[in-house]
Amino acid sequence: MNGVHDVGGMTCYGAVVREENEPLFHAPWERRVFGMAMLAMSRLDTLDAFRHAIERMDPVHYLSSGYYEHWLAALEALAVEKGVLSAEELASGRAVSRDTSAAPPLPVEAVPHVVARGAPSDRREGRLVPCFRAGDRVRAKNLNPSGHTRLPRYARGRVGIIDRIHGTFVYPDTNAHGGGEQPQPLYSVRFEAQELWGPDAPQQDSLLVDLWEDYLETV
Repeated sequence: MNGVHDVGGMTCYGAVVREENEPLFHAPWERRVFGMAMLAMSRLDTLDAFRHAIERMDPVHYLSSGYYEHWLAALEALAVEKGVLSAEELASGRAVSRDTSAAPPLPVEAVPHVVARGAPSDRREGRLVPCFRAGDRVRAKNLNPSGHTRLPRYARGRVGIIDRIHGTFVYPDTNAHGGGEQPQPLYSVRFEAQELWGPDAPQQDSLLVDLWEDYLETV
């Protein structure tokens, strides 16, 4: 979806301020939210649904809050939507224990492995034969979906070249909305900087963007 979360290529936000010796967590509650997310993610919904819940935050709240506040907002939204909590319970801070999901929670002992290596989203089923090959010229479709997508606005309608094929991966646009994983080929597409940003961009610069097959069309 189009929203304030998709700030790639946008100006007027100022430079990124890098914090020297930044700690993993700035406060104990951030550590707690991280743990809650790790344990609840598979039980509430998919990672893509979690990302979409962040995208649906009120724009003012999104821009004025920090990283783990985004995580907390997503957990709260999904917990209410999945019937784990009611809006009243969330507001009062007093919840009734219930089990509304058949999905098992992530085992505590698995958390360090997920943190270190991530949860793999490559698949050996689905759409296994890619439509494009390395060197093909492609255009990112000019899509403006109302739901979740990993196709950034700055790349839509732009022409690039397939740099490599990563394999077959879970398609986030369906996985975020209960449409299943629908695995399909994922490509690394090279865009010239001037194609993305115009003639004032450095001529020698380029950008690699990972894009799913359904985002692309032949030039």
